[in-house]
Order: sequence, then C-alpha cells, then structure tokens
Amino acid sequence: MKTYLAPISEIERKWYVVNAEDKILGRLATEIASRLRGKHKPTFSPFMDNGDFIIVTNADKISLSGTKWDDKKYYRHTGYMGGIKESSAKELLEKHPTALVFKAVKGMLPKNKIGRAQLKKLKIYAGAEHPHAAQQPEKLEI
Repeated sequence: MKTYLAPISEIERKWYVVNAEDKILGRLATEIASRLRGKHKPTFSPFMDNGDFIIVTNADKISLSGTKWDDKKYYRHTGYMGGIKESSAKELLEKHPTALVFKAVKGMLPKNKIGRAQLKKLKIYAGAEHPHAAQQPEKLEI
C-alpha cells in the first residue's frame, strides 16, 4: 500500500481559538502540537505540513500542577563563557507571559524545517483579545 500524498491545493487549513485560562500547560501543549502537525486529519503524513492555525488567548492565566512554578527551570545561554542563565516558570511568566506556552509547544514539534513552519502557525496572546477575527476562527475546547 502506498502512502497517501495530499496535493497542496487540497489541504484545508482551519483557524482555531483556544482559551488557556486555568488549563494545565503540558496537556494544552500536546493537543496544540498535534493540531499544528495535522495528526487529527485523515490526510496526515509526517513529511508534509497540513496542520491548522491555532490562536491561544489568555496565555498569562495558564496553570501548572504541584510546585512547578518554583521548581521548573528554563535555561538559556548568552554565548559567553559561563553565561548560562536560569529562570523559574514564575519568573518567565512575569517577564514574557506567552513564553511558557511557546516553549512547551516548540519542544513537542519536529526539530527541522517542517517543525519551524508549523510553529509559525501558532499565535499566542497574553490577553483575551486577538487580531485574527477576519479569519473567523472556531472555538476549540481542550
């Protein structure tokens, strides 16, 4: 049996809006990553980008279970010797409210050209408002 190859002209990309208020970060990110890849569609193929657009609102009201607000660490490097920087999830949420959702979803996507293209279809906003009303997004319950 051959692998089905959907023509690019037949790929339908829908827009969905997700309210992240009081949602657990990991459970939300797995569903978003799956939708961005298109794994919910019968035409899924791992070498093509046929996923949907996802708009995440209220990213600043996301929740973590247990003591992860203080225990979960995010690392970055300045490029200088000894330049590793560490911040907790609480500090990251205060500085960049959308970064928690972005980093969680990015880690669940492929690390190649397709993954980078899929990540561009993710739009994250700290508040309840978003500028994508013209695309007529459907509400997605997660």
